[in-house]
Amino acid sequence: MRSIWNGSISFGLVSIPVKMYSATDSASAVSFVQIHEKDGGRIRYRKVCELDGEEVSQDEIGKGYQAASDLIVPLSDADLASLPLPTTKTLTILAFVDAADIDPLQMDKAYYLGANGPSAAKPYVLLRDALVHHQKVAIGKVALRNRETLAMLRVHDDAIVMHALLWPDQIRSPQGLAPKEDVQIRDNELTLAETLMDSLGELDPAELHDDYRDAVEELVSAKLEGGEPAASSAGPKRGGKVIDLMAALEDSVRAAQQERGGTGEESGSGGSVTRLRRKAADSAESGDGAERPARKSSARTDGKTAGKRTAAKKTATKSAASKKSASAGQGGAAKKTAAKKTPAKKTASRRKAG
Repeated sequence: MRSIWNGSISFGLVSIPVKMYSATDSASAVSFVQIHEKDGGRIRYRKVCELDGEEVSQDEIGKGYQAASDLIVPLSDADLASLPLPTTKTLTILAFVDAADIDPLQMDKAYYLGANGPSAAKPYVLLRDALVHHQKVAIGKVALRNRETLAMLRVHDDAIVMHALLWPDQIRSPQGLAPKEDVQIRDNELTLAETLMDSLGELDPAELHDDYRDAVEELVSAKLEGGEPAASSAGPKRGGKVIDLMAALEDSVRAAQQERGGTGEESGSGGSVTRLRRKAADSAESGDGAERPARKSSARTDGKTAGKRTAAKKTATKSAASKKSASAGQGGAAKKTAAKKTPAKKTASRRKAG
């Protein structure tokens, strides 16, 4: 790799000579050029002076700061080089913080920092190991391309990585984007959503690839050969209006289990959707929902009347879940569900005893 910046990391009174390398590569991304549809000619942009209308070459182009809509102040390279900017050749560390304190919205381009010369090896390793052992990231400032930026240093595969950070005033506020309606989320809905998250499994980076780029390359190859690419089979239809949230969650869990090789039956390793629905209802019955008061927007009524209504609602919910499990299960699963003593029967027995 070719370095794009030479400088040093200022760690207190310790100076670490480093070279900076771009950590990402956009060369493999799909890109297009503009053409004239009439004859296929390439469309190019030319740099023209708006005063005399003449095209100018790159060596004739300088820098200017637009102070007003009709006022531009010319700035030379010498003017910019004379600015009192100590971070021009030095990445100055300001503090060490927890990685969780950095909002991912602030993260910009990533760079690798490599030790520049044998004398940099020991202080480089010292900073790297200190970051790992102390479980911190370093926050500092550095000047890149004639502008100062915030930077975060962390360790990745035994190398120090620098993430350029946006300044706090560059992050827009999301105010007004969240739903304004008073939305209530039931515990069984939340449990099914979390079950779906677990059912999707772990992410294998080796399986990630750009399907769009592959399709474009196949299309270009087919056109070069004078033909058209074979029509790809349509994938599963996603999105659309959600009519029944619980049904959509259950279908999603079932599909995720099937993609991972499971059958979705009661005896399968992933468990059936019916059992998941019953588990979600049981979770709501057992009081798990009390651990998530912030997720509910409706206030609870105090007193004995509210307690009776809550108990009746729990009994009805669990009874419905048991009936659905008995009708949806097969073979031993149905017998197993029927053999269980439901909370509805317990409630009825208690009422008679009372």
